[in-house]
Amino acid sequence: MPTRKYTYYDFTLSLCPTCLKRVDAKIVFEDNKVYMLKRCPEHGPSTVIIADDVAYYKNIRNYNKPSETPYTFNTRTHYGCPYDCGLCPDHEQHSCLTVVEITDRCNLTCPTCYAGSSPTYGRHRTLDEVKRMLDAVVTNEREPDVVQISGGEPTLHPQLFEILDYAKSLPIKHLMLNTNGIEIAKNPELVKRLASYAPNFEIYLQFDSFRNEVLQSMRGAHLVSIREQALEHLNALNLSTTLVMTVQMNLNDDEIGQVIDFALKQRCVRGVTLQPTQIAGRLENFDPAKDRITLTEVRRKILEQTGIFNADDLIPVPCNPDALVMGYALKLGGEVFPLTRYVNPADLLDNSRNTIVYEQDEQLHSKMIKLFSTGNSVEEATEKLHSLLCCLPQIHAPSLTYDNLFRVIIMQFIDAYNFDVRSVKKSCVHIVNKDCKIIPFETMNLFYRDEKREYLQQLIN
Repeated sequence: MPTRKYTYYDFTLSLCPTCLKRVDAKIVFEDNKVYMLKRCPEHGPSTVIIADDVAYYKNIRNYNKPSETPYTFNTRTHYGCPYDCGLCPDHEQHSCLTVVEITDRCNLTCPTCYAGSSPTYGRHRTLDEVKRMLDAVVTNEREPDVVQISGGEPTLHPQLFEILDYAKSLPIKHLMLNTNGIEIAKNPELVKRLASYAPNFEIYLQFDSFRNEVLQSMRGAHLVSIREQALEHLNALNLSTTLVMTVQMNLNDDEIGQVIDFALKQRCVRGVTLQPTQIAGRLENFDPAKDRITLTEVRRKILEQTGIFNADDLIPVPCNPDALVMGYALKLGGEVFPLTRYVNPADLLDNSRNTIVYEQDEQLHSKMIKLFSTGNSVEEATEKLHSLLCCLPQIHAPSLTYDNLFRVIIMQFIDAYNFDVRSVKKSCVHIVNKDCKIIPFETMNLFYRDEKREYLQQLIN
Protein backbone atom coordinates (compact mmCIF):
# COMPACT_ATOMS: atom_id res chain seq x y z
CA MET A 1 0.00 0.00 0.00
CA PRO A 2 1.25 3.55 -0.66
CA THR A 3 2.11 5.59 2.42
CA ARG A 4 2.44 9.28 3.12
CA LYS A 5 5.88 10.75 3.76
CA TYR A 6 4.78 11.96 7.19
CA THR A 7 3.11 10.53 10.30
CA TYR A 8 -0.24 12.10 11.16
CA TYR A 9 -0.42 13.12 14.83
CA ASP A 10 -3.24 15.51 15.59
CA PHE A 11 -5.87 17.96 14.35
CA THR A 12 -6.50 21.58 15.30
CA LEU A 13 -7.90 24.86 14.02
CA SER A 14 -5.56 27.49 12.62
CA LEU A 15 -5.70 30.62 10.44
CA CYS A 16 -4.89 31.29 6.84
CA PRO A 17 -1.72 33.42 7.03
CA THR A 18 -3.04 35.56 4.17
CA CYS A 19 -6.69 36.30 5.01
CA LEU A 20 -6.78 35.24 8.73
CA LYS A 21 -9.88 33.11 8.24
CA ARG A 22 -10.16 29.97 10.35
CA VAL A 23 -9.03 26.81 8.59
CA ASP A 24 -8.60 23.17 9.53
CA ALA A 25 -5.03 22.11 10.25
CA LYS A 26 -3.29 18.83 10.93
CA ILE A 27 -0.12 18.25 12.89
CA VAL A 28 2.32 15.80 11.33
CA PHE A 29 5.79 14.43 12.05
CA GLU A 30 8.44 14.22 9.37
CA ASP A 31 12.24 13.85 9.75
CA ASN A 32 11.94 14.44 13.53
CA LYS A 33 10.24 17.76 12.92
CA VAL A 34 6.68 18.83 13.60
CA TYR A 35 4.75 20.57 10.85
CA MET A 36 1.35 22.18 10.56
CA LEU A 37 -0.43 21.55 7.25
CA LYS A 38 -3.46 23.65 6.35
CA ARG A 39 -5.44 24.77 3.35
CA CYS A 40 -7.46 27.91 2.75
CA PRO A 41 -10.20 27.58 0.09
CA GLU A 42 -9.15 30.96 -1.29
CA HIS A 43 -5.36 31.02 -0.83
CA GLY A 44 -4.47 27.36 -1.07
CA PRO A 45 -2.27 25.07 1.04
CA SER A 46 0.49 26.15 3.41
CA THR A 47 3.03 24.34 5.57
CA VAL A 48 4.90 25.68 8.58
CA ILE A 49 7.36 24.05 10.95
CA ILE A 50 6.19 24.37 14.56
CA ALA A 51 8.92 22.34 16.31
CA ASP A 52 12.22 20.66 15.49
CA ASP A 53 11.97 18.14 18.32
CA VAL A 54 9.20 15.54 18.12
CA ALA A 55 9.96 14.06 21.55
CA TYR A 56 9.72 17.44 23.28
CA TYR A 57 6.55 18.35 21.38
CA LYS A 58 4.86 15.10 22.47
CA ASN A 59 6.07 15.55 26.05
CA ILE A 60 4.43 18.95 26.53
CA ARG A 61 1.06 17.22 26.91
CA ASN A 62 2.35 15.78 30.19
CA TYR A 63 2.60 19.32 31.59
CA ASN A 64 -1.02 20.29 31.05
CA LYS A 65 -2.80 21.28 34.26
CA PRO A 66 -6.37 22.32 35.11
CA SER A 67 -7.24 25.78 33.84
CA GLU A 68 -7.20 28.79 36.15
CA THR A 69 -9.77 31.30 35.00
CA PRO A 70 -10.20 35.00 35.87
CA TYR A 71 -12.85 36.04 38.36
CA THR A 72 -14.59 38.07 35.66
CA PHE A 73 -15.05 37.54 31.93
CA ASN A 74 -15.43 40.67 29.81
CA THR A 75 -17.06 39.46 26.59
CA ARG A 76 -19.38 36.64 25.57
CA THR A 77 -18.56 33.70 23.33
CA HIS A 78 -20.39 34.09 20.03
CA TYR A 79 -18.21 33.72 16.92
CA GLY A 80 -15.68 31.29 18.38
CA CYS A 81 -11.96 31.59 19.09
CA PRO A 82 -10.15 33.85 18.23
CA TYR A 83 -12.96 36.26 17.35
CA ASP A 84 -14.48 36.92 20.81
CA CYS A 85 -11.49 38.12 22.83
CA GLY A 86 -11.99 40.17 25.87
CA LEU A 87 -11.56 37.61 27.82
CA CYS A 88 -14.49 35.42 26.80
CA PRO A 89 -15.77 32.49 28.91
CA ASP A 90 -14.22 30.01 26.46
CA HIS A 91 -10.69 31.14 27.34
CA GLU A 92 -8.81 28.57 29.44
CA GLN A 93 -6.28 30.61 31.40
CA HIS A 94 -6.25 33.71 33.57
CA SER A 95 -3.69 36.50 33.16
CA CYS A 96 -0.35 35.32 34.53
CA LEU A 97 1.13 38.52 33.09
CA THR A 98 -0.92 41.51 31.97
CA VAL A 99 0.58 44.22 29.75
CA VAL A 100 -0.73 47.77 30.23
CA GLU A 101 0.30 49.95 27.30
CA ILE A 102 0.36 53.52 28.58
CA THR A 103 1.53 55.11 25.32
CA ASP A 104 1.81 54.45 21.58
CA ARG A 105 4.81 56.77 21.32
CA CYS A 106 8.41 55.59 21.24
CA ASN A 107 11.86 57.16 20.82
CA LEU A 108 12.68 54.48 18.24
CA THR A 109 11.00 53.29 15.05
CA CYS A 110 12.08 49.66 15.30
CA PRO A 111 11.89 47.60 12.11
CA THR A 112 10.74 44.82 14.48
CA CYS A 113 7.83 46.12 16.60
CA TYR A 114 4.65 44.17 17.30
CA ALA A 115 2.87 47.44 18.22
CA GLY A 116 4.10 49.57 15.30
CA SER A 117 5.21 52.34 17.68
CA SER A 118 7.21 55.42 16.65
CA PRO A 119 7.89 59.01 17.77
CA THR A 120 4.79 60.20 15.87
CA TYR A 121 2.39 57.27 16.15
CA GLY A 122 -0.69 57.54 18.34
CA ARG A 123 -0.62 59.29 21.73
CA HIS A 124 -0.02 58.92 25.45
CA ARG A 125 -2.93 57.50 27.48
CA THR A 126 -4.29 59.92 30.05
CA LEU A 127 -3.79 59.12 33.72
CA ASP A 128 -7.50 58.41 34.11
CA GLU A 129 -7.41 56.02 31.14
CA VAL A 130 -4.47 54.13 32.60
CA LYS A 131 -6.15 53.93 36.00
CA ARG A 132 -9.21 52.38 34.36
CA MET A 133 -6.98 49.88 32.55
CA LEU A 134 -5.25 48.91 35.79
CA ASP A 135 -8.58 48.69 37.58
CA ALA A 136 -9.81 46.30 34.88
CA VAL A 137 -6.85 44.00 35.58
CA VAL A 138 -7.62 43.99 39.30
CA THR A 139 -11.31 43.33 38.63
CA ASN A 140 -10.41 40.26 36.60
CA GLU A 141 -7.61 38.96 38.81
CA ARG A 142 -8.24 40.47 42.28
CA GLU A 143 -4.52 40.11 43.07
CA PRO A 144 -2.74 40.15 39.69
CA ASP A 145 0.45 38.09 39.60
CA VAL A 146 2.49 40.29 37.24
CA VAL A 147 1.55 43.59 35.59
CA GLN A 148 3.88 45.07 33.02
CA ILE A 149 3.78 48.81 32.25
CA SER A 150 4.60 49.05 28.57
CA GLY A 151 4.14 51.05 25.37
CA GLY A 152 5.52 52.25 23.02
CA GLU A 153 8.24 53.43 25.34
CA PRO A 154 6.67 54.03 28.78
CA THR A 155 9.55 56.14 30.13
CA LEU A 156 8.42 58.87 27.71
CA HIS A 157 5.03 59.22 29.40
CA PRO A 158 4.87 62.59 31.23
CA GLN A 159 2.94 61.01 34.13
CA LEU A 160 4.94 57.79 34.44
CA PHE A 161 5.51 58.14 38.17
CA GLU A 162 1.88 58.94 38.91
CA ILE A 163 1.00 55.76 37.00
CA LEU A 164 3.54 53.73 38.97
CA ASP A 165 2.29 55.24 42.24
CA TYR A 166 -1.24 54.16 41.40
CA ALA A 167 -0.13 50.70 40.29
CA LYS A 168 1.78 50.21 43.55
CA SER A 169 -1.34 51.16 45.51
CA LEU A 170 -3.19 48.19 43.99
CA PRO A 171 -2.89 44.56 45.14
CA ILE A 172 -0.45 43.71 42.32
CA LYS A 173 2.14 41.13 43.40
CA HIS A 174 4.89 42.10 40.96
CA LEU A 175 5.20 45.20 38.76
CA MET A 176 7.42 45.48 35.68
CA LEU A 177 8.48 48.33 33.40
CA ASN A 178 9.11 47.31 29.79
CA THR A 179 11.74 49.60 28.23
CA ASN A 180 14.30 49.91 25.46
CA GLY A 181 16.67 51.43 28.03
CA ILE A 182 17.46 54.72 26.27
CA GLU A 183 16.11 56.97 29.02
CA ILE A 184 17.59 54.70 31.69
CA ALA A 185 21.00 55.04 30.03
CA LYS A 186 20.73 58.81 29.74
CA ASN A 187 19.31 59.62 33.16
CA PRO A 188 20.68 57.97 36.34
CA GLU A 189 18.25 60.06 38.42
CA LEU A 190 15.40 58.31 36.63
CA VAL A 191 16.85 54.96 37.71
CA LYS A 192 17.12 56.13 41.33
CA ARG A 193 13.48 57.11 41.30
CA LEU A 194 12.46 53.80 39.71
CA ALA A 195 14.43 51.94 42.38
CA SER A 196 12.17 53.48 45.01
CA TYR A 197 9.39 51.16 43.81
CA ALA A 198 11.33 48.05 44.86
CA PRO A 199 10.78 45.41 46.09
CA ASN A 200 8.43 43.58 43.74
CA PHE A 201 9.39 45.93 40.93
CA GLU A 202 11.48 44.99 37.92
CA ILE A 203 12.89 46.42 34.70
CA TYR A 204 12.13 44.42 31.56
CA LEU A 205 15.04 45.56 29.38
CA GLN A 206 15.22 45.05 25.62
CA PHE A 207 18.50 43.24 24.92
CA ASP A 208 18.68 41.64 21.48
CA SER A 209 22.37 41.53 20.58
CA PHE A 210 25.94 42.57 21.28
CA ARG A 211 26.37 43.61 17.61
CA ASN A 212 25.34 47.01 16.32
CA GLU A 213 24.64 45.63 12.84
CA VAL A 214 22.03 43.30 14.32
CA LEU A 215 20.50 46.11 16.37
CA GLN A 216 20.40 48.31 13.28
CA SER A 217 18.42 45.59 11.48
CA MET A 218 15.99 44.98 14.36
CA ARG A 219 15.85 48.35 16.12
CA GLY A 220 16.97 50.84 13.48
CA ALA A 221 19.79 52.20 15.66
CA HIS A 222 23.21 51.39 17.11
CA LEU A 223 22.36 50.63 20.74
CA VAL A 224 25.26 48.61 22.16
CA SER A 225 26.64 51.51 24.19
CA ILE A 226 23.11 52.44 25.33
CA ARG A 227 22.58 48.94 26.72
CA GLU A 228 25.96 49.05 28.50
CA GLN A 229 25.17 52.40 30.12
CA ALA A 230 21.67 51.32 31.12
CA LEU A 231 23.01 48.19 32.81
CA GLU A 232 25.71 50.20 34.56
CA HIS A 233 23.03 52.36 36.18
CA LEU A 234 20.82 49.36 37.02
CA ASN A 235 23.73 47.37 38.47
CA ALA A 236 24.77 50.31 40.63
CA LEU A 237 21.41 50.16 42.43
CA ASN A 238 20.88 46.41 42.02
CA LEU A 239 17.47 47.16 40.54
CA SER A 240 15.98 43.81 39.51
CA THR A 241 16.15 43.42 35.73
CA THR A 242 15.19 40.87 33.10
CA LEU A 243 17.00 40.95 29.75
CA VAL A 244 14.57 40.42 26.87
CA MET A 245 15.94 39.03 23.62
CA THR A 246 13.81 38.94 20.48
CA VAL A 247 15.29 36.04 18.50
CA GLN A 248 15.45 35.81 14.72
CA MET A 249 16.98 32.93 12.79
CA ASN A 250 20.23 33.75 10.97
CA LEU A 251 20.44 37.14 12.67
CA ASN A 252 21.05 36.82 16.42
CA ASP A 253 20.27 33.18 17.23
CA ASP A 254 24.03 32.53 17.52
CA GLU A 255 24.17 34.96 20.49
CA ILE A 256 21.68 33.19 22.77
CA GLY A 257 24.29 31.53 24.96
CA GLN A 258 26.40 34.68 25.06
CA VAL A 259 23.44 36.73 26.34
CA ILE A 260 22.66 34.16 29.07
CA ASP A 261 26.31 33.94 30.16
CA PHE A 262 26.53 37.74 30.23
CA ALA A 263 23.30 38.03 32.23
CA LEU A 264 24.60 35.64 34.88
CA LYS A 265 27.51 38.00 35.54
CA GLN A 266 25.32 41.09 36.07
CA ARG A 267 24.49 41.98 39.65
CA CYS A 268 21.01 43.26 38.83
CA VAL A 269 19.86 40.66 36.30
CA ARG A 270 17.42 38.02 37.51
CA GLY A 271 16.94 36.26 34.20
CA VAL A 272 16.67 36.24 30.43
CA THR A 273 13.45 35.99 28.41
CA LEU A 274 13.83 34.84 24.82
CA GLN A 275 11.01 35.65 22.41
CA PRO A 276 10.98 34.21 18.87
CA THR A 277 9.93 36.98 16.50
CA GLN A 278 6.16 37.17 16.12
CA ILE A 279 4.98 38.04 12.62
CA ALA A 280 2.84 41.00 13.60
CA GLY A 281 2.91 44.77 13.59
CA ARG A 282 5.87 46.36 11.83
CA LEU A 283 8.27 43.67 10.65
CA GLU A 284 10.96 44.66 8.17
CA ASN A 285 14.13 42.75 7.25
CA PHE A 286 12.30 39.47 7.86
CA ASP A 287 11.48 36.59 5.51
CA PRO A 288 8.95 34.15 7.05
CA ALA A 289 10.31 31.33 4.89
CA LYS A 290 13.82 31.46 6.36
CA ASP A 291 13.88 33.80 9.39
CA ARG A 292 11.29 32.14 11.63
CA ILE A 293 12.61 30.33 14.68
CA THR A 294 10.55 27.95 16.78
CA LEU A 295 10.43 27.53 20.55
CA THR A 296 12.19 24.16 20.33
CA GLU A 297 14.95 25.59 18.15
CA VAL A 298 15.60 28.32 20.74
CA ARG A 299 15.59 25.67 23.49
CA ARG A 300 18.10 23.54 21.58
CA LYS A 301 20.39 26.52 20.99
CA ILE A 302 20.40 27.28 24.73
CA LEU A 303 21.54 23.72 25.38
CA GLU A 304 24.18 23.93 22.64
CA GLN A 305 25.51 27.40 23.48
CA THR A 306 25.68 27.27 27.29
CA GLY A 307 27.45 24.83 29.55
CA ILE A 308 24.97 25.35 32.37
CA PHE A 309 21.67 23.76 31.41
CA ASN A 310 20.74 20.29 30.26
CA ALA A 311 17.52 19.08 28.67
CA ASP A 312 15.88 18.45 32.08
CA ASP A 313 16.47 22.09 33.08
CA LEU A 314 14.28 23.62 30.34
CA ILE A 315 10.75 22.33 30.76
CA PRO A 316 7.26 23.37 29.65
CA VAL A 317 5.33 25.82 31.82
CA PRO A 318 2.03 24.10 32.67
CA CYS A 319 -0.21 27.15 32.26
CA ASN A 320 0.60 27.17 28.51
CA PRO A 321 3.09 24.39 27.69
CA ASP A 322 2.88 24.94 23.93
CA ALA A 323 4.20 28.47 24.22
CA LEU A 324 6.34 28.69 27.38
CA VAL A 325 9.54 27.05 28.58
CA MET A 326 11.17 27.73 31.95
CA GLY A 327 14.48 26.94 33.56
CA TYR A 328 15.62 28.06 37.02
CA ALA A 329 19.06 28.24 38.58
CA LEU A 330 20.52 29.51 41.84
CA LYS A 331 23.48 31.87 41.98
CA LEU A 332 25.40 30.96 45.14
CA GLY A 333 28.91 32.10 46.04
CA GLY A 334 29.89 32.82 42.46
CA GLU A 335 28.59 29.46 41.24
CA VAL A 336 25.47 28.63 39.24
CA PHE A 337 23.35 25.62 40.19
CA PRO A 338 20.63 24.55 37.74
CA LEU A 339 17.50 23.87 39.74
CA THR A 340 14.64 22.74 37.51
CA ARG A 341 16.16 19.29 36.88
CA TYR A 342 15.42 18.37 40.51
CA VAL A 343 11.70 18.91 40.16
CA ASN A 344 9.28 16.07 39.61
CA PRO A 345 6.96 17.22 36.77
CA ALA A 346 3.97 16.11 38.83
CA ASP A 347 4.79 18.80 41.40
CA LEU A 348 4.05 21.49 38.84
CA LEU A 349 0.62 20.04 38.16
CA ASP A 350 -0.43 19.33 41.74
CA ASN A 351 0.32 21.96 44.36
CA SER A 352 -0.30 19.46 47.15
CA ARG A 353 2.85 17.54 46.18
CA ASN A 354 6.37 18.67 47.01
CA THR A 355 8.60 15.77 45.96
CA ILE A 356 12.01 16.95 44.77
CA VAL A 357 14.82 14.58 43.78
CA TYR A 358 18.07 15.68 45.42
CA GLU A 359 20.09 12.48 45.18
CA GLN A 360 21.68 13.47 41.87
CA ASP A 361 23.81 16.17 43.50
CA GLU A 362 24.73 15.88 47.16
CA GLN A 363 26.57 19.22 47.16
CA LEU A 364 23.47 21.03 45.95
CA HIS A 365 21.37 19.05 48.41
CA SER A 366 23.37 20.30 51.39
CA LYS A 367 23.29 23.88 50.11
CA MET A 368 19.51 23.66 49.69
CA ILE A 369 19.02 22.47 53.23
CA LYS A 370 21.19 25.30 54.56
CA LEU A 371 19.51 27.97 52.48
CA PHE A 372 15.89 26.88 52.50
CA SER A 373 15.44 25.77 56.08
CA THR A 374 16.10 27.18 59.49
CA GLY A 375 17.11 23.73 60.73
CA ASN A 376 17.88 20.41 59.07
CA SER A 377 14.44 19.45 57.86
CA VAL A 378 14.37 18.13 54.31
CA GLU A 379 10.59 18.56 54.28
CA GLU A 380 10.87 22.23 55.24
CA ALA A 381 13.55 22.88 52.64
CA THR A 382 11.52 21.09 49.97
CA GLU A 383 8.40 23.09 50.73
CA LYS A 384 10.21 26.42 50.48
CA LEU A 385 12.04 25.38 47.32
CA HIS A 386 8.75 24.37 45.74
CA SER A 387 7.45 27.92 46.20
CA LEU A 388 10.13 29.14 43.78
CA LEU A 389 9.22 26.85 40.95
CA CYS A 390 6.47 28.63 39.13
CA CYS A 391 6.52 31.22 36.38
CA LEU A 392 6.28 34.04 38.89
CA PRO A 393 9.14 35.73 40.76
CA GLN A 394 8.23 35.01 44.38
CA ILE A 395 10.64 34.00 47.14
CA HIS A 396 9.70 32.69 50.59
CA ALA A 397 13.03 31.41 51.94
CA PRO A 398 14.61 32.89 55.07
CA SER A 399 18.23 32.79 53.87
CA LEU A 400 17.61 33.44 50.18
CA THR A 401 16.59 36.54 48.25
CA TYR A 402 15.44 37.25 44.73
CA ASP A 403 19.07 38.19 43.98
CA ASN A 404 20.00 34.49 44.16
CA LEU A 405 17.42 33.35 41.64
CA PHE A 406 18.08 33.24 37.89
CA ARG A 407 15.51 32.15 35.34
CA VAL A 408 15.50 31.51 31.62
CA ILE A 409 12.11 31.78 29.92
CA ILE A 410 11.28 31.08 26.29
CA MET A 411 8.06 32.90 25.44
CA GLN A 412 6.67 32.12 22.00
CA PHE A 413 3.85 34.35 20.77
CA ILE A 414 2.18 32.51 17.92
CA ASP A 415 1.00 34.31 14.79
CA ALA A 416 -1.12 33.53 11.75
CA TYR A 417 1.49 31.11 10.42
CA ASN A 418 1.68 28.75 13.42
CA PHE A 419 -1.67 29.67 14.97
CA ASP A 420 -3.09 26.79 17.02
CA VAL A 421 -6.42 27.41 18.71
CA ARG A 422 -5.50 24.97 21.50
CA SER A 423 -2.53 27.10 22.50
CA VAL A 424 -4.35 30.42 22.12
CA LYS A 425 -7.06 29.26 24.50
CA LYS A 426 -4.30 28.71 27.09
CA SER A 427 -2.55 32.04 26.46
CA CYS A 428 -1.68 33.60 29.83
CA VAL A 429 0.08 36.79 28.64
CA HIS A 430 -2.59 39.39 27.97
CA ILE A 431 -2.88 43.05 26.99
CA VAL A 432 -5.43 45.55 28.27
CA ASN A 433 -6.80 47.34 25.22
CA LYS A 434 -8.18 50.87 25.07
CA ASP A 435 -11.68 49.60 25.88
CA CYS A 436 -10.38 47.88 29.03
CA LYS A 437 -10.88 44.45 27.52
CA ILE A 438 -8.26 41.81 28.37
CA ILE A 439 -6.90 40.42 25.09
CA PRO A 440 -4.41 37.55 24.64
CA PHE A 441 -1.12 38.96 23.36
CA GLU A 442 -1.28 36.84 20.20
CA THR A 443 -4.79 37.81 19.10
CA MET A 444 -4.33 41.43 20.13
CA ASN A 445 -1.62 41.83 17.52
CA LEU A 446 -3.54 39.87 14.89
CA PHE A 447 -7.03 41.32 15.25
CA TYR A 448 -7.59 43.90 17.98
CA ARG A 449 -4.92 46.57 17.58
CA ASP A 450 -6.17 49.87 16.14
CA GLU A 451 -6.95 49.56 12.43
CA LYS A 452 -6.95 45.73 12.54
CA ARG A 453 -10.26 45.76 14.39
CA GLU A 454 -12.00 47.00 11.24
CA TYR A 455 -10.76 43.96 9.32
CA LEU A 456 -11.91 41.68 12.14
CA GLN A 457 -15.43 43.09 11.80
CA GLN A 458 -15.35 42.24 8.09
CA LEU A 459 -14.35 38.66 8.92
CA ILE A 460 -17.14 38.02 11.38
CA ASN A 461 -19.94 39.88 9.60
